Amino acid sequence: MFRRDRTPRGSTADQHLLDQREDSEWVHTDPWRVLRIQAEFVEGFGALAEVPRAVSVFGSARTAVDHPEYAAARELGAALASAGFAVITGGGPGVMEAANRGASEAGGYSIGLGIELPFEQSLNDWVDLGINFRYFFVRKTMFVKYSQAFVCLPGGYGTLDELFEALTLVQTRKITRFPIILFGSRYWAPLVEWIRNSLAADSRISPGDIDLLHVTDDIAEVVRIVEGSQPAKAAIEKVGTEDEW
Repeated sequence: MFRRDRTPRGSTADQHLLDQREDSEWVHTDPWRVLRIQAEFVEGFGALAEVPRAVSVFGSARTAVDHPEYAAARELGAALASAGFAVITGGGPGVMEAANRGASEAGGYSIGLGIELPFEQSLNDWVDLGINFRYFFVRKTMFVKYSQAFVCLPGGYGTLDELFEALTLVQTRKITRFPIILFGSRYWAPLVEWIRNSLAADSRISPGDIDLLHVTDDIAEVVRIVEGSQPAKAAIEKVGTEDEW
């Protein structure tokens, strides 16, 4: 397990990379930072290269252990593990912990891809393989490259970020179509309605783009959707060659 506490309190590598500076400091530091970014990609690819087929589960880090959504995520993690899928999460608390926990308790492979944040957030105790990343864009690449499906439970900005990243990649065929599942119809219904009545109705997306989303409250249906997208792995192969990654 790769667990690294590298977070300077109150500061992150992303902040140092993206913050504007009034002097020429970036000229001297940013070219060297490229090597750190490269090393992070290499470490992630190396650690995850032998991971079996997997599903990424996203959701709020703020979900309490006694919340029904925690129980649902735990059951979902167990169901995916029982179906032969590794479970990948952001490695944090809440929904992420619950999905990792369910997978671990079912004897499956539980993976956490953490991120360096200004506030304390360590990998949860149910992670078998854990990696802490400095850069969000490196971490996002790992989620996409090593997942056969995304399942989004109710969450905040981070969950929405991963959701729309995946939608954009599938829509633009940067990756071939694979399931993007919204679990919790009551929570997701207003967003889906806005996509249909605003984006699609105003022709800002194509009519078929809304079909990239599957909305359900049924864990068994989630597993069926994921399994149904796996004919000889043809439906999940990424467009392009490994060299393009």
